[in-house]
Amino acid sequence: MGIFSRFADIINSNISALLDKAEDPEKMVRLIIQEMEDTLVEVRSTSAKVLAEKKELLRRIARVQEQVQDWQDKAELALSKDREDLAKAALVEKQKAANLADTLEQELAVVEEHILRLKEEIAQLQEKLADAKARQKTIIMRKQTASSRLEVKKQLDSSKIDTAMMKFEQYEARVESLEAQVESYDLGRKSSLEDEFAALKAEDSVTAELEALKAKVKGKTKAKAE
Repeated sequence: MGIFSRFADIINSNISALLDKAEDPEKMVRLIIQEMEDTLVEVRSTSAKVLAEKKELLRRIARVQEQVQDWQDKAELALSKDREDLAKAALVEKQKAANLADTLEQELAVVEEHILRLKEEIAQLQEKLADAKARQKTIIMRKQTASSRLEVKKQLDSSKIDTAMMKFEQYEARVESLEAQVESYDLGRKSSLEDEFAALKAEDSVTAELEALKAKVKGKTKAKAE
C-alpha cells in the first residue's frame, strides 16, 4: 500500500497538511505525485472500459428496439390475416423485448452516472496533481537555497575564516615594518651639497615673497588712512 490507500484519499487529501507532517517534504511530494499519476492512469483505464460498456449497451438497446418494432409489425400482419393467435404471441414477444429495453435503459443510466463521476474525479485529481507539481518546484528551490545558505553559514562560522584574517593582519604588520624601515633610512641620511644649496634658494624665495607681501599690506593700510 502506498501513501494513499484509495482514490478518494487522494481527492480528499490536503497536500499542505501532508507536507507539514513530513520529515522530508521533497521526498513526500515526489511520492504523492507518483501515486497520483499511477491513480490517474488507472482511473482513465477504468473510464475507457466504462465508455466501451456504454457503447455496447447502446448497441444492444438499438437491437432490442428493432425487435420491439419487428414484433409490432408481425402482430399487425397477423391481425390483417385474421390470425389473432399469432398476433397475440407476437405482442407477448414484443412485451418481452420492451421489458428488456427498459432494463438496458436503466443500466445505461447507471453507466452514464458512473462516467460523470469519473470525469469529475479525474478533473479533481488533475487539479491536485498540478498543485503537487507546483509545490514540488517550490520545495526544491527552497531546499537548494537553504542548503547554499547553510554552507555559507558553516564557512563563516568555521575557524578557517579566523585563520585567514590573522594571516592578513600578519601580512599588514610585515608591510608596515618594511615601510618603517624605509622611513628610518630617510631620517638618518645626511643632506648633500646640492640639497643644502637648494634649501638656501628656497629660503631666499620665501623671504622675497614675504617682503613683497609686507609691502603690499603696508600700501593698503596707508591708502585707507589717506
